[in-house]
Amino acid sequence: MRIVIISDTHTQHEKLGRLSGDVLIHCGDSANGFKRSPDDVRKLDDWFGQQDFDRILCTGGNHDFEMEDLSRAGTPVLRNAEFLQDRSLHHRGIHFYGAPWTPELAGWAFYLPALEMRDKWALIPNQVDVLITHTPPAGILDRNRSGRSCGCPDLAERLLDLRPRIHCFGHVHASAGTVEIDEAIYVNASMVNSQYQIAHRPHEFDL
Repeated sequence: MRIVIISDTHTQHEKLGRLSGDVLIHCGDSANGFKRSPDDVRKLDDWFGQQDFDRILCTGGNHDFEMEDLSRAGTPVLRNAEFLQDRSLHHRGIHFYGAPWTPELAGWAFYLPALEMRDKWALIPNQVDVLITHTPPAGILDRNRSGRSCGCPDLAERLLDLRPRIHCFGHVHASAGTVEIDEAIYVNASMVNSQYQIAHRPHEFDL
């Protein structure tokens, strides 16, 4: 199964062109929270509809206010992709799980305080193969351009009991890249750099 992973496109997803594979994953921050538009989700959904994949999975990020509003209203967020908010999806024997929550950023989308955050991470199934979050775990591909760790300590703690084959996320643009730790591949799939310019290509993996 060819999995293609992106994150933090900030309304610039069209610059990535037409992608192809078996499963496309977007780890959140498809929108630009500094310039909110009610059309952000529709434009992303239209772009998803042009991509060549069996399944497209998407979670939210701290910039995705319109996604958060739709989710809270109980309205389907996307037509051409599966929106994963504390939810599993099984496809061709692979267990995917997605959650959008982000620490520290009160007033932004999908923010939760620490106690509520722990409850959300506790929902992650122990046997997940591909974990999709917006925030990194603390200490893994989570350093901003000033060198400060911006990942979630509670997510890092939950990962001690998990063995995902891939954990993908975004959020911290300056730490885009991949690292392998204890046979798990961690992917910060941010497409933009710290200046919000598309600077990276999608990550591709075969499972």
